[in-house]
Amino acid sequence: MSDWFLLFEPEPLPGSWNMAVDEFLFEQAQQQPATFVHFYTWLKPTASLGCSQEASRVVNLEECQRRGVEVVRRMTGGKMVLHHLEVTYSVASGEADVFGSTLEDSYRLISEALMKGLELMGLKPSLASATSAAYARSNLPCFAYPARNEVEIAGKKIIGSAQKRAGRYFIQHGSIPLVSELELLMAISSGLPPARQASLTSISAELGQAISYQQAVDYFIQGFKSYFGLEFKPLVLDRAGLGQIKKIESVKYANPDWTFHKLAPGPI
Repeated sequence: MSDWFLLFEPEPLPGSWNMAVDEFLFEQAQQQPATFVHFYTWLKPTASLGCSQEASRVVNLEECQRRGVEVVRRMTGGKMVLHHLEVTYSVASGEADVFGSTLEDSYRLISEALMKGLELMGLKPSLASATSAAYARSNLPCFAYPARNEVEIAGKKIIGSAQKRAGRYFIQHGSIPLVSELELLMAISSGLPPARQASLTSISAELGQAISYQQAVDYFIQGFKSYFGLEFKPLVLDRAGLGQIKKIESVKYANPDWTFHKLAPGPI
């Protein structure tokens, strides 16, 4: 098995930086036979848009500004996600012998590793069996419905993920709420059908007690190690790596042309 590198960010960081780091790790995965796992969280409430979504159709931009909610656009597809009090993960790799050769293979395997972390917390997660066709066509937020092979608990979506591929290389990242923020989500989004509002959940809600970001990440790290039978090497970002991330952030993820108008920059 090739090397697995772990980048754990202990402190909350801006959304544009988080997205730039993930893109940097995707680039690194295409340059060396390794897998990169990244755990991070968010400095401010942030709405992340799927790469193809129309910003004005899925978020109320005026309400975001009024409430101090930042907006970023991901490199991956999928629906809008409200990030804040959560664990966010990403996995970047090109190792087909570990993750299989298809999106569905890698999606399922990563979900099962994340499920192992939830099981270590004492929870009983499962994989969703199908994606609602109506949801797939809608502008509803990510957590309105589970998609196939996403993780749920008693029918409630607990992890929302999205993936981008380039040949055999992929990056998948996803949101794992520690606390549900339904009121804020309803205020900035196109809303949720009443029947789905009760389906929003979080790790703390399912545990019946609070859990810290650090505690939750520790469980997920152990889940990955147990599921894949691996040991992580710590990833230390050197000056060159940090410089490249800052460049990706300034040119793309902190750029309103990308965030609000889907105008991708040229080569970075």
